[in-house]
Amino acid sequence: MLTNARIIAAEDEIRGTVVVRGGVIASVDAGRSSLPAAIDLEGDLLIPGLIELHTDNIERHVMPRPAAPWPVDAAVVAHDREVVGAGITTVFDAVSVGEVHSRTGRAEILKEICEAVNRRHDAGDLVADHRLHLRCELSYGCLVDMFDPLIDDPLVGLLSVMDHTPGQRQFRDVAVYARYYQGKFAMSDEELAEFIETRKADQNAHARANRAHVVQAARDRGLALASHDDATADHVGEAVDDGVVIAEFPTTTEAARASRAGGLSVLMGAPNLVRGHSHSGNVSARELAAAGVLDILSSDYIPSSLLFGALTLTRLSDPVDLASAVRAVTLTPARRVGLGDRGEIAVAKRADLVRVRDCNPVPVIRGVWRAGEKVA
Repeated sequence: MLTNARIIAAEDEIRGTVVVRGGVIASVDAGRSSLPAAIDLEGDLLIPGLIELHTDNIERHVMPRPAAPWPVDAAVVAHDREVVGAGITTVFDAVSVGEVHSRTGRAEILKEICEAVNRRHDAGDLVADHRLHLRCELSYGCLVDMFDPLIDDPLVGLLSVMDHTPGQRQFRDVAVYARYYQGKFAMSDEELAEFIETRKADQNAHARANRAHVVQAARDRGLALASHDDATADHVGEAVDDGVVIAEFPTTTEAARASRAGGLSVLMGAPNLVRGHSHSGNVSARELAAAGVLDILSSDYIPSSLLFGALTLTRLSDPVDLASAVRAVTLTPARRVGLGDRGEIAVAKRADLVRVRDCNPVPVIRGVWRAGEKVA
């Protein structure tokens, strides 16, 4: 029993008490309990466990430095503890199926990561509830060969289609693309020019057929599908036709508005929101929030940014109310991927809960429960 809490329900706030039995929420009541066994939360926020749909954090743990891989099982466990410490109780580990440059090493570690997540999951070593998010690089020639052995993994819960070809989507500005990849892979001007032409040729050769393959796999298995970095109304129209339900990181306000009009939920990076701008020069998450077309936040590459980002929404010049901000990291993502048993503090929902002290501007997590068991 957790009492004397500011309980953030789906639509409002209740100062009161939550009772948990058998891993689920048994009651949510206004008022403070006087029972000796009740845990006094001292007026802190009590919110649902955060739900993360797209984090690249696991790859960072596996490859903390270029050419310096870490033992993959140890990396998975370390990643798990980090996300739980950030209040994330359900996490979709985003792994790249395909790559844009051989020096990333992503193709070599993909199978190892998926197997290690399954091993540690089956052994009961993971605290958060882990799922796999397969991020499919459409211009990659061997995509199908990498994708097909993974698609029936029982932990796969989300697919996304992405295309990092220069001159469109995330990298509409080829100069930004050139700076990013030339710096990342230490290419000469000649190597960069060849790289750009190769990437464009790969897209022309493979992207259309690869997209059709991934979309059909999602339909056949009833998996949620996301579209990555849409920039135009045509991009969004293609996503709607394909049955996409989440627009990940749209790069323009036009694409975000079109996505919402087409029934997609718009997902943006919490780091973008907290910092106030995109690191790639694309649309700001704050701009989309002000336009009323921001539905879901993702921590992307900084797990601790997820809760920070949600509370940042409540502090903008045109603030979002607290219940709506919390929904962006709990109930809305849960619904979009078909997890109906979690994401809100309500009777019969899973007791995934986070105790937060709002030390403006930084939230401090003071307790995390998964299925009623205190895990942090």
